[in-house]
Amino acid sequence: MKVIRDPIHGYIELDDLTLSLVDSPPMQRLRRISQLGLSNLVYPGANHTRFEHSLGVMHLAGILTSAIDTVSDDEKDELKVAALLHDIGHAPFSHVTEGLVRHYTRQGHEDIRDMIKGTEVSDILDEHGISPSKVENHIQGKTDLGKILNSEIDVDKMDYLVRDSHYTGVAFGLVDHMRLINELRFYENKLVVSEGGVKAAESLLVSRFLMHPSVYYHHVSRIAETMFTRAVDDLIQHELLDPFELRRMDDFRIREMIRNNDGYAGELAGRLDNRELYKRALYVGFNEVGEGVLRHRKHVRRIEAEIADMVGIDSREVLIDIPRDPEIVEMKALVKMNGRMLRLDECSHVVATLEQAHRDNWKMGVYTTREHRDDVGKAARDLFDVRKTVKQFRLTDLEG
Repeated sequence: MKVIRDPIHGYIELDDLTLSLVDSPPMQRLRRISQLGLSNLVYPGANHTRFEHSLGVMHLAGILTSAIDTVSDDEKDELKVAALLHDIGHAPFSHVTEGLVRHYTRQGHEDIRDMIKGTEVSDILDEHGISPSKVENHIQGKTDLGKILNSEIDVDKMDYLVRDSHYTGVAFGLVDHMRLINELRFYENKLVVSEGGVKAAESLLVSRFLMHPSVYYHHVSRIAETMFTRAVDDLIQHELLDPFELRRMDDFRIREMIRNNDGYAGELAGRLDNRELYKRALYVGFNEVGEGVLRHRKHVRRIEAEIADMVGIDSREVLIDIPRDPEIVEMKALVKMNGRMLRLDECSHVVATLEQAHRDNWKMGVYTTREHRDDVGKAARDLFDVRKTVKQFRLTDLEG
C-alpha cells in the first residue's frame, strides 16, 4: 500500500493494482494534460492536471462503494480502475480539443479502449482479470455501478468542482461532497439522493452554476481556447497533424507543434504565448440573438467569412464561438423523499430556479484583432440581427 498526499482529500491510498496503473505511461501522460485548458491565462494558479483529478475521483468512488454491502470486491476493483482511468482518453488541454477530436475521429474522451489497446494498462488489467470493456462501460455510465462515475450527480463532478475552485482561488466550489456521498443510495438499481442529502445536492448545483461564468466560460478563456482550437485545426486541415495521433499527445507536444508552424497556426501560437488575444467584437446572450442562433454552430466558418467580407479583412481575423445549448443534467437527479421518487428540481425550489439562470449565463462571442473590433462588431450585429437591450444602471457607471 502506498499513500499520496492530495491537497483536496488528504491522503489517498494506492494498492498494488492502482499503483501499477498510476505508474503506466498512459496514466503518466495525464500529468501533462491540464485540467482547465487555458484558464491559467485568467487564473494563474489553474495549473492542475487530469492526473490528480483522476486520483481524487478514484478516492471518492472508493469511499462511496465501501459503504455499499451489495457490491462485491471484484466489482469494487473494477470501479476503482474505471475511476482512475476515466479521463485517460482526454486529448491535450482537455475539453479545449475535445470537439476537434470528436469531429475527426468520432471518439470522445470516454472511449478508452483504443487508448489502452496494446499498452501497459491493457497488460495490467489482463493480469488482474479485469475486462477493458467493462471498465469502459462503467466510465460511460452504462452500468448501475458506473452511475457513481457518470450520472446526474457523481463523484467526478464532486472532485472537479472542489479542485477547480481550490486552484483558481474562486470561492464558489463549496460542495459538501462528503455529506453528499454519505446520502447517495442505490434504490431499484438507480443511484438516488436520500432526503438528507438535498441541501448538499443543492450546493453542488449552485457551485457549478457559479463556476460556469467565472471559470469554465470566462470570456478570456473562451477567446484563448477558440484561438488554440483554430490553430490545431489548421494543422489538421494542412495534413500536418493526424487527429488520431492528437488524442495521444500531451499539452507540451501540441503546443510546440503549433509554435513551430510558419503559417496561421504559428501566428496564433505567438499571440497565445504573449497573451496578445483577440478581443470581443460581439458578446451577447439569448435575449439579444435568440436561441435560434444555435443552428449556426455547424456553419461558423461560412459566417466568419461573411463578416470578414463585410469588413474587408482576412476571414482568419474573425473567430466565432457559439457554445452548445446549456443544460443542467443534475436537475434530473432522483431524490427519494417520503417514500417517493422525485426529480431534484421537483423537491428543491433552489434547483428549479437555476435552469433559466443558467441559460442567462450563455454567451456567444465574435472575436477579432484590436484594430478591427469596432467594424467587426457592427458587421456581426447586422448579420446576427442583434436586438437592442435596455442598458442596466450600474454603480460602476458613477466611478472615476
